[in-house]
Amino acid sequence: MRTRGWQGDLPRDEAEARERIVAATRRCVERHGAAKTTLADVANELGVTRQTVYRYFSSIADLLVAVGESGAEQFLDRLTAHVADIREPGEALVEAIAHTIEHIAEEPHIGLLLQTGETELFSRRATSSTAMDFGLAVLHRFPIEWSYDEIEMTGLVEFMLRTFLSLLEHPSDPPRDGEELRAYLRRWVAPALLAPATS
Repeated sequence: MRTRGWQGDLPRDEAEARERIVAATRRCVERHGAAKTTLADVANELGVTRQTVYRYFSSIADLLVAVGESGAEQFLDRLTAHVADIREPGEALVEAIAHTIEHIAEEPHIGLLLQTGETELFSRRATSSTAMDFGLAVLHRFPIEWSYDEIEMTGLVEFMLRTFLSLLEHPSDPPRDGEELRAYLRRWVAPALLAPATS
């Protein structure tokens, strides 16, 4: 790390450097919007060169993903609280998908990327290990006694993520209101949880 960079306050280690880069990116996104934020903006915010930022993140897309992921835990807390009184697995999945679609734009970091045309960025990573781990964390924190093994839970997470992203990127025309969306999900998504496993 350069001794004259970082506005004279060098990070203690690489983990801190990454955290500070993500925090600087978040500030730039809040100021300029995700579509207009560049690596040069982030570097200027930190008082480092673009090459320094490139040491930790290969592109602005990777930085935007990191900003989105930084808000994931807070989002998970709110979603878990929202479904806290639901005990039926199908209804929990329906409400989780519907509530997330309705409120994702309000999420300060996750929704910020989706509002500015970064859905393709997320869809490419829909089944990445990070996305799958997050999805498993969502389901395991719900007050549900899931009757699936880990392989089936992984399949359920993939199904949930793909359904959510498809509905988010390609909403119905005309758009469904909250009750219509839930009725649709109850009719077509919830029954999937009751279907017997096949060999």
